[in-house]
Amino acid sequence: MVSSQDPVIAQVWRGGYVECLHHGAVVVTSPGGSVRFAAGDTILQILPRSSLKPLQAVAMLRHGLDVEGADLAIVGASHSGEPFHLEGVRRVLDGAGLSPADLQTTPGLPLDPAAQAAWLASGHGREPLAHNCSGKHAGMLRTCARAGWPSATYLDPDHPLQLACRDTVAELAGEPVGEPVVDGCGAPAFAVSLTGLARAFGRLAAAGTGPERLVADAFRAHPEYASGTRRDEVVLHREVPGLVTKVGAEGCFAVGLPDGTGVAVKAGDGHHRAAVAAVVAALVALGHDTPALRDLDPEPVLGHGRPAGRVLADPDFVAALRAGLR
Repeated sequence: MVSSQDPVIAQVWRGGYVECLHHGAVVVTSPGGSVRFAAGDTILQILPRSSLKPLQAVAMLRHGLDVEGADLAIVGASHSGEPFHLEGVRRVLDGAGLSPADLQTTPGLPLDPAAQAAWLASGHGREPLAHNCSGKHAGMLRTCARAGWPSATYLDPDHPLQLACRDTVAELAGEPVGEPVVDGCGAPAFAVSLTGLARAFGRLAAAGTGPERLVADAFRAHPEYASGTRRDEVVLHREVPGLVTKVGAEGCFAVGLPDGTGVAVKAGDGHHRAAVAAVVAALVALGHDTPALRDLDPEPVLGHGRPAGRVLADPDFVAALRAGLR
């Protein structure tokens, strides 16, 4: 859901004209989990979608998933479908005596344009393996194998695996989880508030031990497995030491910092470009200001195939951020 309370968080400039305004909600939580800054309705339950994957990976580790490093990153990923991603998914499956035929992921194509072109040129079409959520599904299947749970019904909201995921999300978010709905990949999608999402990522990034630390370290060491080689998440991971981040569909973006600070953004119109601008503005206001962050522009405004403008955080929103985070 979105709220009429949400302010403008990003502007789209074409030449000297503001062509579009994006409304949204943004929250920054302190290391203790309290709200340090909020713009818009950050209490309303939303669907973080794939932003919850690292938290679901924590649940899988708690119940027997036995992967680490790059393979753990792929379990928490919305991967781009590059060859090394698909190889990682196969490794996770192989380790449990499974194959891509066991995946119940919605058939899809690689997200990365070059990977998609190569995939299609090799004679492939939409397949469960190529879907960006196939790593999560592979992890779910391997967890079921290790826990002795049935695999044929692993997408059922009442399956022990999904109940475990729901409980872990609620624990890390520090609040009850809403009733699940069906996500794009076929797995249950859970609802929490934007504040709960930020709090969960702060806890994940600050974890010193246990499954949370394993997931955080996997994302930090292998950000290209958690997203892709040409994704904005990789830039954030490389530019901010100790950061853990994950995007979700429909304009959701969550970040955890190693001191326990959490940041979560939800663009009201579901546009990723607005969420990126808001996240970068929040990180800069928190003291993580680098040229690569300021130049991050994953969806450039083009005119005749050339840059003709820019998506920027709204000045009033930036001023409020700076004042609120002093």
